[in-house]
Amino acid sequence: MIAGLLGLVLVAVASSQFWMPRPTPVSVEVVTLAPVTRVLAVNGRIAAVHSVGIRSTVGGALAALSVAEGDVVDAGQVLARIEADAQNAVVRQAMAALDASLIAQDEARQTYNRSLALGTNIARSVLETQARAVQTADQEVSRQTSVLTQAQIALRDHTIRAPMRGTVLVLEAEQGQIVDPATPLLTLADLSELMVEADVDEAYATQIGPDQRAVLQLAGETDLRDGHVSFVSRQVDVATGGLAVRIAFDDPVAAPVGLTVAANIIVDQRDEALTVPRTALKSDGDATGVYVVGDGAARFRPTTVVDWPAARLVVTSGLTEGDAVVIDAEGIAEGQAVSVEQP
Repeated sequence: MIAGLLGLVLVAVASSQFWMPRPTPVSVEVVTLAPVTRVLAVNGRIAAVHSVGIRSTVGGALAALSVAEGDVVDAGQVLARIEADAQNAVVRQAMAALDASLIAQDEARQTYNRSLALGTNIARSVLETQARAVQTADQEVSRQTSVLTQAQIALRDHTIRAPMRGTVLVLEAEQGQIVDPATPLLTLADLSELMVEADVDEAYATQIGPDQRAVLQLAGETDLRDGHVSFVSRQVDVATGGLAVRIAFDDPVAAPVGLTVAANIIVDQRDEALTVPRTALKSDGDATGVYVVGDGAARFRPTTVVDWPAARLVVTSGLTEGDAVVIDAEGIAEGQAVSVEQP
C-alpha cells in the first residue's frame, strides 16, 4: 500500500515538472569596451568642381557650332557663332557716323583756328560761337566713339568663346537653331578636379562638418579611395529634407561625371566604447533599453544610445562592461525565465 502511494506521488511530481514552462532560450552578447567608428553611409555622384553652362548673350540663328561632346577646349577657344549680318551692318553704320563726326570736328577746329589767327579783326561773339561749335563737335566724336564701341562689343558677343579650359560634357543646341540668352548651348567642365555630390538626411545634418574623413567606392570598382568633406550646405532642401554635401578626393581620380559613388563619412571615432546590436533595443513603456540576463531571468535595463543608421549602436549610459545583453529582444518580457544558448 505504501509503495503504491509513493508511486503515485512520483508520477504527480514528474507530471507537474512536465507542464511547468521551460526557460526561453536566448542568444546573448557580453558587452565589452572596444574601438568604435561611427559612419554615415550615403550615395552620391561624380561632379566637376568647376563646371559652367554656356549660353549666348544675344539672340539669333546659331550659324556655327565648332565643338562636339567630349571635345577638350582651351580658354578663349571659339565654341559657336551667332549669325551677325545685322550687327555687322550696325558696326558699319557706327563707323560711318564716327567718320562724319571726325570730319565735322576737324572743320570746326580749323574754322576756329583761322578766326583766332585774325586776332582783334574778328568779333569776340564770333569766336565764342566757333568755340562752342568745336566743343559740340568734340562731344559728338565722343558719343559716336561710344556708339561704335558698343556695336563692336555686341558683335563680339556673337562669337561664343570658352571661359576656361575644359571638356564639353553636354551639347544642347544644334547648328541653325534659333537661340536667345535663355537657351542652353552646352556644358563645359574641368575634369581634372572631380568631387562627389551627395545629400544627407536632415536628421543627421548637425553631425556632418567640413574636413571629416570619407571612404569612397566608385560604381564598378572594388578599390576604396580616401576623401574628405569639403562643403556642407547651411540650408536644408525643404522639398526633399536633404542637406547638400560635397566630398573631395584626396588623390586625383579619373571618372565620368554622374557616376554613382558609395561614400562612408566617418562622423566619430572612439578608442573605447560599449556597443549593442540594434535588435537588442526594446521600448518598455516610456523607456527604451535592453534586456540583461542574470540569475536565469531577463531584466530590463533602461539604456541610452546614439541614434544612428547602423546595425550597432554606441551606448552612452545604462550598461557596464561584462553585462550579458539579449541580442534579439523580440518577445522578451521583464522577469521572463531564460536560458542562454551556447554558441
